[in-house]
Parts: sequence; structure tokens; C-alpha cells
Amino acid sequence: MNPLTPLLQNNSLAIVDGALATELERRGCDLNDALWSAKVLMEQPELIRQVHLDYFNAGADIAITASYQATVEGFAKRGLNREQALDLMKKSVQIAQSARDEFWSNEANRVNRTRPLVAGSVGPYGAFLADGSEYRGDYKLTEQELINFHRPRVEALIASGADLLACETIPCLIEAQALVKLLGEFPNASAWFTFSAKDDEHICNGEKIADCAAYLNQFEQVAAIGINCTSPLYIPSLIREIKKNSDKPVIVYPNSGEVYDPVTNTWHGETSCDAFGHQSKTWFENGASLIGGCCRTTPDHIREVKNLTNA
Repeated sequence: MNPLTPLLQNNSLAIVDGALATELERRGCDLNDALWSAKVLMEQPELIRQVHLDYFNAGADIAITASYQATVEGFAKRGLNREQALDLMKKSVQIAQSARDEFWSNEANRVNRTRPLVAGSVGPYGAFLADGSEYRGDYKLTEQELINFHRPRVEALIASGADLLACETIPCLIEAQALVKLLGEFPNASAWFTFSAKDDEHICNGEKIADCAAYLNQFEQVAAIGINCTSPLYIPSLIREIKKNSDKPVIVYPNSGEVYDPVTNTWHGETSCDAFGHQSKTWFENGASLIGGCCRTTPDHIREVKNLTNA
């Protein structure tokens, strides 16, 4: 069964959490590092747990783990062996589960809520490269090479009891094809697939979101299809394109609206939580049934989504 079904049966909208890495930065972490949020997994796991807890308290129904940038190859560069790397990936799930269980142990938090889920983050190959190529998708790898790259983390996240996987910020269709084929090796597992997009119709590599949605729609293990790490301006059109080509739930968690410069590792522009909340109402009206935030969003953004969509 689709693990998202209980959430969506009880609510017309399920709330996904917001940014993890940029929220950790906001709380004083230095993430100017190839491991990004995976660095904090090694050094300050309790801080990650607190961010998860704050998102649950803000209204999130789903926490995404700190494993986006966690790979065997990436940790190896820090001197960790394969087993240590896999243990850290599993730890990312355990941290989120611990925050979820603490939140759920308070009876007041259960009123009109479904028990939150933990989604194991599977970032794209480009995130491991740490050169911005997750926003281009120009990897020059075969489908099989991508499968081999992703397998250890997928296996670790599933083994640690994640409710589903979040295959996210995917810039090219070949990576989605590799991941969904890999998912077939774990027949009891489910995953959502979210792409990064460069405009209101195309994912970052230039392929049409319509074609990506149509391709993924045929797989039972695909729990939802959508967009993340993308400008809020493109979201309504992208939702409509997905809806035309898939009957899966649509999930969106765009960036705050600020623009990232991968050369200087800085953000420019600004957006208010209130504006993000108002935009989320439009996304809901266009057909998104799971909404959250990506880079630069905070618990306050998620609280606004919760407040406005429940209004």
C-alpha cells in the first residue's frame, strides 16, 4: 500500500517539512562543505533532531532525513569506511524517528493528526559531486552506473525503517529511471520522486516534466510525483503538467523564492513566510496534495502553509 494513503485519507493536504541544511546554517552550522547537512550528521546529530521536532510542532506530517548528501563515496573522503558511512545513513532515519516519537508521545499533538512519517532522503548523484550539477543533470553516467551509486544508501535507508524514500532534486529522467529500477529490488518499499525544474515546463536537464510524470506513473512503488528545490513561481504550471500525465498524488516543496549562486555559495533576494503560505494555497488549488518547503524555508514557513491551507 502507498504509505502516503493514510495521511491523504484523513486530510485533503499533507504537510512536508521545510529545509534542513539551510535551517541548520541559520542555527549556526557551517555547511560550506562538500558533505553539506551530512557533516552535521557526523558532528551535531542532536541539532538535526531538534530541527525535525520543530517542523513537527509547526505542522509537518512528514520529516525528510539528513541523508541527502550522505554517500559512501562522500564519507570515504573523510576517512570513513563503508560500514561507518552506512551506519550514519541509518542514523539519519533513527534521528528523525526519535523526534517523531517524542512529538507523538504527547497526546495533545495527536488531536486531528495522523502519525507523521519519516522519508529517507535520496539526493541526486550531482549532490555528491558538490559542483552544482544537481541543477544541470549532465552526469555522463549510464543508468546502471547510477543504480550502482544509489544502491548502498537506498538499502541502508530501507533497512533502518524509513516509511518511504524521498528521491529528490532529480535533474534528469535517466536518474529517475535508474532509481525506480533500483526500487524494484526492494518490492516492499515506496518512494516519491521530485524533480528540480528550470522553468514552468522543463526539469533542469531540459526534459519535459510531463514526460517524466508519464514515465513514473506506471510504477506501483512510486508513491507521489512532484517538484522540489525550484522557484515557487514555476510550481502551478508544473503541477498542472504532472496532473495531466499521472494519477499519483502530486508533491511540491519549492525553495523560499531566494536564488542560489553556486559559484559563491550565497543566496540573493528574499521572501516572507506569509507570501509562501499564500502561494501554497495556489499550489493546493492547482492539485498538489503534499506541500512543504526546500532551501531557505523554516518552521515558520511550514506553519504558514498549515494555517492557510486549513483556513
